[in-house]
Amino acid sequence: MIDLTARQVQILRSIIEEFIATAQPVGSETVDKKYRIGVSPATIRNEMVHLTKQGYLQKGHTSSGRLPTPLAMRLYVNELMKERDLSVADEVSAKEKIWRNKDIREDLLHEATTILAEKSRAVGIALTANKRLYHAGYANLLNMPEFYDINVIRHVLSLIEEVSLLEEVFGLGNSENPIQLVFGPDLGNRYLEPIAVLYMNINAGGMPCKLGVLGSARFEYDYIIPLMKYFGGLIEEMTAQ
Repeated sequence: MIDLTARQVQILRSIIEEFIATAQPVGSETVDKKYRIGVSPATIRNEMVHLTKQGYLQKGHTSSGRLPTPLAMRLYVNELMKERDLSVADEVSAKEKIWRNKDIREDLLHEATTILAEKSRAVGIALTANKRLYHAGYANLLNMPEFYDINVIRHVLSLIEEVSLLEEVFGLGNSENPIQLVFGPDLGNRYLEPIAVLYMNINAGGMPCKLGVLGSARFEYDYIIPLMKYFGGLIEEMTAQ
């Protein structure tokens, strides 16, 4: 387990969840008023300084607030976050659409990326072992402030459309979890720093495939991760018949 106190974990979780909701650096006053940690703003500031020194927070470019680092986001996903239970509507919708397309792999993967794009409000991506690429949801990026910068969106679109670049991204996931997580700073390109990629390995009717989503690092991880797990299992189960 991480070497943080319960209060530091509480503050860090509050900052991460506020950042996911607002895309803005988070200050101690916000943590105090909105999340009711139970200590003074001065104490919260001191803990935030400690969390910054430990590599979990970084200073915002345009304010005195703090932003979670990839280290903090991985900690959140792996240890601090509780996955949501999927709704019956989500499960039924996925089953209907996968069943309708299960016999034609190309249609299946196209539908899979479309559904993931819709549910994640990001870009859905599928890359097969024979380098066939499917994607959907480009317009979703335009709803996120991280992609208002023309240089950021240009590099992101180039990444999505280039098989060799996506293969490099998919090669960076090395955890034992079924859902792999890659953050922009891992990619060595400053214009890609705001992004995150979540993906999983599936077998779609005998074809190994990477299936995932690309968007802002502010994914609703507690929803999209259990959805992807369910979705991947559903595809493998139905295409194996």
